[in-house]
Amino acid sequence: MSKNNSKNDSKKPVLGAIIVGSGFAGIGMAIQLDRAGISDFLIVEKAAEVGGTWRDNHYPGAGCDVPSHLYSYSFEPRTNWPHKYARQPEIHAYLQHCVSKYQLRSRLRLNCELSSAEFDEAEGHWRVTTATGDTLHCRALITGCGQLNRPLMPKLDGIEQFAGAAFHSARWQPGVALSGKRVAVIGTGASAIQFVPQIVPQVASLDLFQRSAPYVLPKDDREYDAKHRARLQHFAWLHQLDRAWQYCTHEVRALGFVYFPSLVKHSEKSARKHLHKHVQDPQKRAALTPDYPMGCKRILISNNYYPALAQDKVALVTDPIDCVVPEGIKTRDGQIHPADVIIYGTGFAATEFLVPLRITGLQGRDLSSEWQRGAEAYKGISVSGFPNLFMLYGPNTNLGHNSIIYMLESQFRYVVQCLQTLRRRRLRYLDVRSDAQSSYNQRLQHNAKRTVWAQGCSSWYLTAEGKQTVNWPGFTFAYRHQTRKPRLNDYDCVR
Repeated sequence: MSKNNSKNDSKKPVLGAIIVGSGFAGIGMAIQLDRAGISDFLIVEKAAEVGGTWRDNHYPGAGCDVPSHLYSYSFEPRTNWPHKYARQPEIHAYLQHCVSKYQLRSRLRLNCELSSAEFDEAEGHWRVTTATGDTLHCRALITGCGQLNRPLMPKLDGIEQFAGAAFHSARWQPGVALSGKRVAVIGTGASAIQFVPQIVPQVASLDLFQRSAPYVLPKDDREYDAKHRARLQHFAWLHQLDRAWQYCTHEVRALGFVYFPSLVKHSEKSARKHLHKHVQDPQKRAALTPDYPMGCKRILISNNYYPALAQDKVALVTDPIDCVVPEGIKTRDGQIHPADVIIYGTGFAATEFLVPLRITGLQGRDLSSEWQRGAEAYKGISVSGFPNLFMLYGPNTNLGHNSIIYMLESQFRYVVQCLQTLRRRRLRYLDVRSDAQSSYNQRLQHNAKRTVWAQGCSSWYLTAEGKQTVNWPGFTFAYRHQTRKPRLNDYDCVR
């Protein structure tokens, strides 16, 4: 850095915190900082509007598989959700409402993508550079980027040669007409089971390319009528009771996911019954029957996925894809499946945390290099050698059984206390000790080996080497207990 740049940087104000991302993590963190009296923060968002994954994933049928009363902030309850399971537009509107109610617009910078962040040890603050070359300075850097924000495109030969329209489900193109078209869908995950039933009535034919069959359970969804919503609004305790009930019924599932994987097998009967009820064709039914333990991959819920696949215009293709050709998709058996449109429902790069942001810590340490063998953090929040960096929804904080909002609110409280400690003790920085981080992750990985996610199948929960870097291997209330208060003995507190 040149001397002129150094002088210019020294004149720039140092914010208390910069929050990266404006989804549930970033917005909730901002609200809690404000409540704690830490109001000199800035939320930076690379897109033109807030909302995170609920802004990006606007494909037909997009919605949540966690009940709406549970998939919302405890400090900002909404009693008038139209459905038990909220749809994407409703969730996005809820986040926009939170931004307006808590007056965050003035501390929100849209269309601002970060390219790098470098910690200045002498000054005890982060120097953040945007994609346009601007620089910002902050005491604490808080990332709320999430794990499902970078669409994962399959590595297929000839993918650029396709003559028709092609896009990822997280980058849905509503301007592409599907009516009367031959559509190819690659992937059968959580997104595909939602948009496939919505587009089947429009298309002339649909080829669904499946690598492995998911377990699909019925979705206990319903619309909340006006009387029900009025009762919840008038009697706040009813809403809290429903939220508590939803939490408990979901939390108990951790017994099967985390502690006794054999318990999950009892749900396999429900999944098979659901499949047999809606798919009569023996070949389709066989192809849609999973060949791995239930829960090893994400369990899906849907009432219309199997009925959609049962239609004659839908072909289920299980032969591996060889390549993409201009006229469609060629499988390894040599067959070419003609297509006018290709939709990639291939998920996200969930194990590549904070990519492509380049983060440099003490002694020039590069975070991506530190994580070459798989991301890890202390309590999913702090990383040794990267002071005053706090991650929300970091490594091993995702869930397979309950609401991520509960985990985020545990992290909000923890991060607020860390920032209060920095101010109260007039510290230059907090840096988690390497031995504390190592000990924590050794215990975590030991616990992860007993979970249903480690039962031998490949999934987005695991790195290519098989390390579990995504899910929390325990009860959510156990995580809340662990994050109730920072253990300052686990940190180097530098004055």
